Amino acid sequence: MTDRRSMADDLVLEALRSLRSLLAMDVAFVSEFRDGRRVFRHVDSGDASIPVGVGASDALEDSYCQRIVDGRLPGLMQDARAVPEALRLRATREIPVGAHLSVPIRLDDGRIYGTLCCFSRAGNSGLGQRDLEIVRCFADMASRFIQEQAAHERKERELQALHREVLAAQRFHIVYQPIVQVADRRVVGYEALARFVDPPARPPDQWFREAERIGMQTPLEVGVMRKALQALELVPASVYVSINASPRTILEGGIDSLFDGEDCARVLLELTEHSSVDDYAVIARVLAPLRRRGLRIAVDDAGAGYASFRHILKLRPDVIKLDNSLIRQVDSDRGYRALAAALVRFAEETGSEVVAEGVETQAELQVLEELEVGHAQGYLLGRPAPLERYVA
Repeated sequence: MTDRRSMADDLVLEALRSLRSLLAMDVAFVSEFRDGRRVFRHVDSGDASIPVGVGASDALEDSYCQRIVDGRLPGLMQDARAVPEALRLRATREIPVGAHLSVPIRLDDGRIYGTLCCFSRAGNSGLGQRDLEIVRCFADMASRFIQEQAAHERKERELQALHREVLAAQRFHIVYQPIVQVADRRVVGYEALARFVDPPARPPDQWFREAERIGMQTPLEVGVMRKALQALELVPASVYVSINASPRTILEGGIDSLFDGEDCARVLLELTEHSSVDDYAVIARVLAPLRRRGLRIAVDDAGAGYASFRHILKLRPDVIKLDNSLIRQVDSDRGYRALAAALVRFAEETGSEVVAEGVETQAELQVLEELEVGHAQGYLLGRPAPLERYVA
């Protein structure tokens, strides 16, 4: 949401800059009328000494904007100092205000949002009706942007409310996929995976991407991880539970209290992120106390892209998980087999374990055995399901 707003603000600012340049004005701005005040939402100024800044506000009744909307002032003034009504305003004398153009910004429902204005200290006898029409065109564009942005923010607020409700009511459940030792098919762990029930039906990754976009990523991930860790009371003491967390959740302190009272040695924390991380040292520092308590770290999706290799080199994980896109072709493509073999050898050199994800065929499993991959998971070995299916 923040990125979208920032981009939109930049576009409006560029439009104001173009308008100001076209009309040879010192300042152009968009104001909003709110609770009896005029609030400056977007400002482009070529004169730093003019006291108009984004976020500043003043009494609406004391502004040019109100007088232009209600007809006490004309939208076009070649020199405001020659207009008696304008001279009643302090700004006319103190700035001073010379040439001034302003039109209301009207929304589709007829309401007035505010105004689009531009002015200069000097008068300009060359301004005419055509210039006012230009300002009106820019105001129409601003109106469309404002309404689109308001609709977007309203939808974002609705999504935030939905995510909060989902978390508060625990309207999701956890399924678990077995992680087995390749040599004897013995279950050594379970990966916890979230499933959401609210319509419309969507894959979990869409929920998490949406949560990231609306600023709810950390609460959602923490809520899922907390529920997933309940499995530690049900699985054998020799079996671990694997949970997923993004670097952002780790850096925001989302996991700080998650492991209070838990046996960290029975938990594998999978780092799930497909983009580069800015500061691995901070992540390592946050995780260090938990790793000293036995928490193991896994890097997910190895072989799927450059980011996962950076994670491996910078974080020195205990477990490297081979991505299912690599496993799907490990039995049919020599290049994929060679990459898998290289990752296995790398893991041996660094003291890491390897888990192959997405194993679906006996041919894939046979190649993994030949490559001496220690652990695997996938539909062939067990589908994600309620824990009761696997634990009596």
